[in-house]
Amino acid sequence: MEHDLIEPVTTGTGPELPPDSIETPSFVIFEERVRHNLRKTAEACGGIHRLMPHLKTHRAPWIVELLLSQGVRAFKAATVAEVEMAVDAGAPHVTWAYPTASRANIARFVSFARKHRSATLVGIVDSFAALEIWETLLTGADSNISLRVDLDPGLGRTGMPMSEDALPLARAIHACRRLAGWHVYDGHVKGSDAERRAQVRELCAKVRRLADVLRSDGIETDVVAGGSYTFDIWPADVAAYVSPGSWTYSSAQHDAELARLGWQPAAFVLASVVSARSGTLTLDAGCKAITPDKPLADRFRWNGRIQLMNEEHTVVEGDNLSVGDRVLLIPQHACTTAYLYDSALVKTIDGRWERRPQMGSAR
Repeated sequence: MEHDLIEPVTTGTGPELPPDSIETPSFVIFEERVRHNLRKTAEACGGIHRLMPHLKTHRAPWIVELLLSQGVRAFKAATVAEVEMAVDAGAPHVTWAYPTASRANIARFVSFARKHRSATLVGIVDSFAALEIWETLLTGADSNISLRVDLDPGLGRTGMPMSEDALPLARAIHACRRLAGWHVYDGHVKGSDAERRAQVRELCAKVRRLADVLRSDGIETDVVAGGSYTFDIWPADVAAYVSPGSWTYSSAQHDAELARLGWQPAAFVLASVVSARSGTLTLDAGCKAITPDKPLADRFRWNGRIQLMNEEHTVVEGDNLSVGDRVLLIPQHACTTAYLYDSALVKTIDGRWERRPQMGSAR
């Protein structure tokens, strides 16, 4: 499938540049593109009711409110701060998808849940050591707090093996009357569509076996599964929820690798050309404006070589711009770039430019 990749945007092409009164670098969001991406994501997975979108990409209350207005009812978070932000924005169901044995972090989550009893709040666990802490802190807590067993599908990061070894932990959580089900994040599954489908089929078979064993004991469970590369593959009869995250803003990476989904880049970094010499341009967006967690050549889309990135400057190949020109850069990784900004300049659905708060690096 052919797909037109969006090149760096300058005046006269692509999305509209913000007013020249806006300082650079700035984080810029196009609301219509976020809405477009939501529609495409819901279509791909079989309906908005299956979505448990990850908050880590945007960490923005206004996007939570937007998703709620469009029918999303469940969210996934990486930090307790994200859980708090989402519930405060009106989210009725949030899963804290980060297995931890940090007593302080778990205590913060439980304390917040006790104060927000109308919200369904879920943690995930992958060890008896962590469950012991949860049990202690959950003593006397309301039933709005439950736990999922985190399963390792091969990523090798967190989770119990996807085998009968996970059953004792699930049964122990059930004995506490807190078992919600299973959590499977398969972020390692990449490759061609056929390769991804084959891997997801194997994972489905494994989690089905676990669910069947518990069902024979009278214990019903469901599954939260998938990421950006697999959420549209997990069948609804296995995974009640799927949890892609970076669809919200998409990125240069997803624009190239997941073109079939029809997502549009919605997050940009507005930068200015601050210096020019023969064959190169210096932009005022360094690694404090676009995260350096990708190889230098891939940190944002550019129709030439990215030669150098420092804290406040990036040097790129090019001679088609002048000092003072501005560009909209598409980050390779929107999630970590959004983390650098505590506000975004949003082109709203009604055509206004509006500064909106987001969490940035707050934890």
